[in-house]
Amino acid sequence: MRIDVIIEPDQSARDFARLGRLAEDCGISGIWVPNNNNNRDPFVNFSALALESSRIRMGPIAVSPFELHPYKMALALLTLNELSGGRAQIVVGAGGGTVQAMGKQPERPVRAVREAIEILVKAAEGGKFRYEGEMFPINWLNTSWAKSPAPAIYAGANGPQMLASAARHAPGVMVSDFTPDRVRWARKILDPALRDAGRTPGKFPLNNFWAWHVKETREAAHREARPWLCVRGTIYPKYIGDVVDEDEARIVTEHLASFAKAYYNRSPDIDGVPDAIIDKILDRAVSASPLSEIDREVQRFRDFEAAGLTQIALRIYEDPDAAIRMIGRHIVPALSG
Repeated sequence: MRIDVIIEPDQSARDFARLGRLAEDCGISGIWVPNNNNNRDPFVNFSALALESSRIRMGPIAVSPFELHPYKMALALLTLNELSGGRAQIVVGAGGGTVQAMGKQPERPVRAVREAIEILVKAAEGGKFRYEGEMFPINWLNTSWAKSPAPAIYAGANGPQMLASAARHAPGVMVSDFTPDRVRWARKILDPALRDAGRTPGKFPLNNFWAWHVKETREAAHREARPWLCVRGTIYPKYIGDVVDEDEARIVTEHLASFAKAYYNRSPDIDGVPDAIIDKILDRAVSASPLSEIDREVQRFRDFEAAGLTQIALRIYEDPDAAIRMIGRHIVPALSG
């Protein structure tokens, strides 16, 4: 299984380069950054790492065609790809905080992501073309200067329609916060669509955005993880049943505002939700273990692989240097072979 890391988007280009070189030295395959609003441009911010590294892939999660037209998205991606010698990567999604901050409402998101990806794939071929899109038509684009190997392009897809469309049109898929059972659910959608499109399911890249909070102690792991549960898709109605029972799910849903309050205050306190439920979520929906139980995390990732995941992107938080070293020491050797 390929192991990537996802770093905080508030780092400078120099910090991106330093962390990327460290990840490369630790055997990690790729480094991603969330494409959050109010942070540095993710393409520009990877330029130093692109020039100072030799193997690691790099790119943003996720860029929406509603915030950046696929024409300009293609040029930004291919420029980073040229700087890195063919090691750029991108996840294309429909929405996100930047779209909301711009006051836009995504329309026909499945079609929009499909067209954006088709444009990126065509542009990466390095030639002249028109694109007869319903949402993003392009009269003329010339990327004859793009000579590097094609970048890795993923559709950000969690729902059934987006997964089925991505299987037909995207080079790969990244899901987010999926448990092994949810990965199996996704493969039941992806694999028939891949076969119908004449593609081989076993060779199709399927990545999963997964939160990593492994620390020296369980208390430290939980303290870091609890404020971030608000941005884990697992706690929301479509997915909470993957990790808790029906009565517990109802309590979580009734107190989503408490998760949001903890997130905005960066507090471990989640009012109204018993610790036993929070602990169950932390046990099943993220990696929030003491280092002494690292073998349990290795087994979790083997379960992911058995469910059909081919790659995993571990979102790291505080002390990224230590997290990268830990992943390189314990996870990469156990899974990359």
